[in-house]
Amino acid sequence: MNRTRPLLVVALISATLTLPACSATTESLPVAEATPIVAETTPTPTPTPEAPLSLVGEWKTTNSASETSWQTAVITDTTITITWVSDGGSTTALYWAGSYLPPSDATTTYSWESANDTAQTSSALMASSDPAKSFHYDNGVLSYEASALGVTKTVTMERVG
Repeated sequence: MNRTRPLLVVALISATLTLPACSATTESLPVAEATPIVAETTPTPTPTPEAPLSLVGEWKTTNSASETSWQTAVITDTTITITWVSDGGSTTALYWAGSYLPPSDATTTYSWESANDTAQTSSALMASSDPAKSFHYDNGVLSYEASALGVTKTVTMERVG
């Protein structure tokens, strides 16, 4: 019995020294909170589609050779009407009445072929007799070719107001 007693004391001392290293109370070590990890996602905003280009409105010549005569245009949802203006604005004459097909998307350039409305132009002395006319829009400038008295010129216009 004497021999087992020192072994028992050594075993108890060893157990006493190693047990605190293996276990701890909640007071001595912080307890991890059991919170689920949820990745925060910010919804990607849906881009607002841009409105189609609108050329509707009033336009005026920017490259007239005269300060007292020019052309003006009025574009509606379906038509384009171009008028010669002279005598500083006191005299007007129809040059073109035709179709307008608006663009279907947001763009900075656009072209269309306008069909002549001969019901309006056939009795107008200064009107074009062409069956169709090509119009081009590029970054704020409307352009087309106008002919009168055997001279053809590219007319450029910008929106008024």
